[in-house]
Amino acid sequence: MNFQKIFDKPPETEASAPGRVNLLGEHTDYNDGFVLPTAIPQSTTVQLGLSTDGHHHFYSENLDEQVDILDSNHTPSGFASYIFGCIHVLEQAGYTISSLNVYVTSSVPMGSGLSSSAALEVSTLRAVRQLLNLPINDVEIAQLAQKAEIHYAGVQCGIMDQMASSLADTEHMLFLDTRTLERRVLPFPSGAEIVVIDSGVPRTLASSGYNQRRSECEAAARSLEVKALRDITDARIVEDLPEPLRRRARHVVTEDNRVLEAVRGVSSERFGELMNASHASLRDDYEVSVPALDILVEILQKTAGVFGARLTGAGFGGACVALVAAGKGRAIANHALEAYNQAGYTGQILVPETGDK
Repeated sequence: MNFQKIFDKPPETEASAPGRVNLLGEHTDYNDGFVLPTAIPQSTTVQLGLSTDGHHHFYSENLDEQVDILDSNHTPSGFASYIFGCIHVLEQAGYTISSLNVYVTSSVPMGSGLSSSAALEVSTLRAVRQLLNLPINDVEIAQLAQKAEIHYAGVQCGIMDQMASSLADTEHMLFLDTRTLERRVLPFPSGAEIVVIDSGVPRTLASSGYNQRRSECEAAARSLEVKALRDITDARIVEDLPEPLRRRARHVVTEDNRVLEAVRGVSSERFGELMNASHASLRDDYEVSVPALDILVEILQKTAGVFGARLTGAGFGGACVALVAAGKGRAIANHALEAYNQAGYTGQILVPETGDK
């Protein structure tokens, strides 16, 4: 299937955006904190053309599903909610958006914690920018995408995923201060590359504990009389909070400190230790891991050539990321996947991609 077959004419433009994997800084972005993502090779592509009947029409190749927007006051569900949201936030920003035919295809796995939603939002906004020649930059695209996800998909997300999809590449880490949007492009730790394995356990942010964790962090910040948990730098300060606020806040404070240590420049061995500590904190203090993720992380951590490993993304399922010795990614990924599958699970190697060394 292609755009021509669905809409009976060729597309007028197209744009792509990558998924992302977060190396450190999980659940810190909506606390005004620090994050350290990188782009992954998988991406989402959106093709656009003008609709002639006055209505928007969205088609997902992966889902083989078409959604026709006949009532612009009613937000659709599923993949269409993200596209619908992007169009509406552009209109709210003062732009006139013509009726569109939208064709989506993606290699970013859904439900793996690798920001398939942000890739869809950013690629949609990039394509509309190209089609209509809109004067918006890449940071503004990320901010519009975040608004679309919050107000139309119902996920109270931070800015990390959209900034990573809009600004990151696969060759560097993107250090981002989510309060100021100050950012730096940094090299990977010396002599290292990344491995990403999907646990095979899907999760959906909107129906998970994501929004609950965010509200717990906001409650902790109010109790500590700060704007956000980012303003606490000493984890000892949170120890008098009631549970579970104490543990939630302790994760955020220690996680921010791990990111800040990593970006000062550390060895691959130390970076791996920070990743291991991050997983333990996500598992015990933030309580967003699941048994499958813990097993996969443990397998990776015990594999020769692995510096460190952790769950990545919001948790409750999804993928794990490992920092490994350069040149050994494929062999390590194959070994870890075999052991994981022997434990009764069904995982998938995402990075390095098939065909990579």
